[in-house]
Amino acid sequence: MGALDRKLVRDLWRMKAQALAIAFVVAGGVAVHLLAAGMLSSLQETRRAYYERYLFADLWAPTVRAPSRLVDDIRAIDGVQAAATRIRVPVLFAMEGMSAPATGEILSLPDVGEPAVNRLHLVRGRLPAPGRRDEAVVLQAFADAHRLQIGDSIPATLRGGRRRLELVGVALSPEHVYAIGPGQFVPDDRLFGVLWMRRSALAQAVNQEDAFNEAVVRLSRDASEPAVIAALDRLLEPYGAPGAYGRADQISDAFVSSEIDQLATMGRVLPPVFLLVAAFLVNVVVSRLIAVQRASIGLLKAFGYRDRDVIGHYLKLVAAIAATGVLIGGAAGVWLGQAMAQLYMEYYRFPFLLFQANPSDYAIVVGAAMTTVMGGAALAVRRAAVLSPAEAMTPAPPPDYSRAAGAWITRLRFVDQQSRMILRQIIRWP
Repeated sequence: MGALDRKLVRDLWRMKAQALAIAFVVAGGVAVHLLAAGMLSSLQETRRAYYERYLFADLWAPTVRAPSRLVDDIRAIDGVQAAATRIRVPVLFAMEGMSAPATGEILSLPDVGEPAVNRLHLVRGRLPAPGRRDEAVVLQAFADAHRLQIGDSIPATLRGGRRRLELVGVALSPEHVYAIGPGQFVPDDRLFGVLWMRRSALAQAVNQEDAFNEAVVRLSRDASEPAVIAALDRLLEPYGAPGAYGRADQISDAFVSSEIDQLATMGRVLPPVFLLVAAFLVNVVVSRLIAVQRASIGLLKAFGYRDRDVIGHYLKLVAAIAATGVLIGGAAGVWLGQAMAQLYMEYYRFPFLLFQANPSDYAIVVGAAMTTVMGGAALAVRRAAVLSPAEAMTPAPPPDYSRAAGAWITRLRFVDQQSRMILRQIIRWP
């Protein structure tokens, strides 16, 4: 270890509190960037895979009552890849321990097999058996909130009739990643639930035989969403259709998209703030260090050390602080990202969500952190390098603040001596 490296270690030890403070500010910027960027890419990829695997719809077309035969006309619309019709009705649940009934909705499943659009992810149990009119599958969030198990029954009131439905399965749905009831500002799993029944059983209960009140559509890759919506509206207008809508207006997906936008904003705004503060702190600390070691710098140059040796010495000191912050921030960012992924799985009800930051995210944040912090020290280090040995070993001349902005205030006669000292200090060190 050379003489300058031994000096570097001693300097770092003397200023360890300041160095750690700056390192933690850098770590904050690195951690927030990795958290936001990694969670953003993980959430986007999870949503894409979940929607694709379970055939999430692109369009919804509600109506009052339309004949089932229209499904062939819907599938014939240019740009429609897959379409299904179903029954969707509001319901009240008389749950034990609740003074008021919980609200929710019941959706129909095909009498045989799985739906062509908006399939379910079964967590446990099975789908209702064909021909069984009292079996249903429940949304996991509602089941967990009321501690419902397979085989339990739920008293449900729909269209004025009271029925007891036996639970045969617990499921997740891409349509209810963010399940929120009418009038709710935040999700309350005890107050809003979703059930699925076979179509014939639900149709008989709500008088919708050979009819539907909602169509769901998946679009082909090159389809025009506005054109398909217009065609659906024309087709369903005679049956009381209020108008079809796309994913952007689907409540669950809209909330997930909003969360993705917030993560992107957090990743753009917060890390630069941390890193700029770190750069400012580095500039202040290194400037003061160089001012204290002015005579030492002169002696180094007198003994033959070149300007680049002095510059490299102080830049290595700053690099050691920045590298410490990057390591702490990297570990903290990954840990926070994994913890946030678990929260997202509980809050947004994804069947799977793994936090994984891309290698480019690590490269970007390391490069940005090192560049910003080293840039904050560059000006102070350059001033140290240009000093000649004789100049460096003499005390620095006092700075001239006589023409500083606002200095005229300190020359007013009515300002007393103590106030004048205070004002001068503020003006000189804003």
